[in-house]
Amino acid sequence: MRSGAPAFGTPENTRANIIAGQLARRYGLPCRRSNSNASNAVDLQAAYEAAMATWGAVMGGGNLIDHAAGWLEGGLTASCEKLVLHGEILQNMLEFLKPFDTSEAELGFDAIAAVPTGGHFFGAAHTMERYETAFYHPMLSDWTNYGAWEAAGAKDALTRATAIWQQALRDYEEPPLDAAIREELEAYVARRKEEIGSDEP
Repeated sequence: MRSGAPAFGTPENTRANIIAGQLARRYGLPCRRSNSNASNAVDLQAAYEAAMATWGAVMGGGNLIDHAAGWLEGGLTASCEKLVLHGEILQNMLEFLKPFDTSEAELGFDAIAAVPTGGHFFGAAHTMERYETAFYHPMLSDWTNYGAWEAAGAKDALTRATAIWQQALRDYEEPPLDAAIREELEAYVARRKEEIGSDEP
């Protein structure tokens, strides 16, 4: 009411995501949730609002989460960098939601017992077998220390996100499509443009 602009990623929006999800479960209905944000730029606000809304959508038990990746200004604009940022948020959430492995081998009690007081686990067989795969590998985040980050060009998340989507476009290869299906699709698009009066190419 104060601005006329849609506000997503706010505490109220997050709460609404959770409440709507609870109501949907109570009545046995499917629930679509959104994890969008109200930021006008790919900045700190876009990140924390998108993360906040994602938590609300997930904690609300949404069956389908949409209207998020790439969206800014409550869905009125979009950005390739925001698409990458949200991809990272969603991947973090998926990793967080993975069931925790409590097997004996994974808990490593034998490895704990084998390291003497004052020792370390860096060279333990249990560590060496798992250190490359034990933790989430980010798409966007840079977890190097400050010195290494600075030496590599001191690129912030926005700069890294730009590089990621630009590389994705360079690497893209159009999947094969049957010629008959392509012709049918092109004819459909041409027909619909004529029906709605669009003269755009």
